[in-house]
Amino acid sequence: MKRILPILIFILFFAAQSDAQTTRGPMTEQPGGKIVKLYPNPAKTYITFDFDKDQQKGRTVIIYSFLGKKMYEAQNLSEKTTIALNDFTRGMYIYHLTDAAGKVIDSGKFQVSQ
Repeated sequence: MKRILPILIFILFFAAQSDAQTTRGPMTEQPGGKIVKLYPNPAKTYITFDFDKDQQKGRTVIIYSFLGKKMYEAQNLSEKTTIALNDFTRGMYIYHLTDAAGKVIDSGKFQVSQ
């Protein structure tokens, strides 16, 4: 019984902490949805970012390699932006969409397969 009590306390502590983390709101400004859709995923030669029409101007997309190296940055994007993947090697990439003030409003990942 002495062994079980600390184990149960440990499990309850992490279960409560895990539940608290899932109640945080999404990073997007729109409740319940993504601001950007990207396709194809996995990509080979290009990736297309399709932004929500209701979003304000002045947005910037920054693409990082999975190791954190900045690979691409573009400002003042149109509703549909296509990026050539000539300089991208095979692997996972992370994108951040920022507003005019530099606040991250959406984030995600995509895969390049060649």
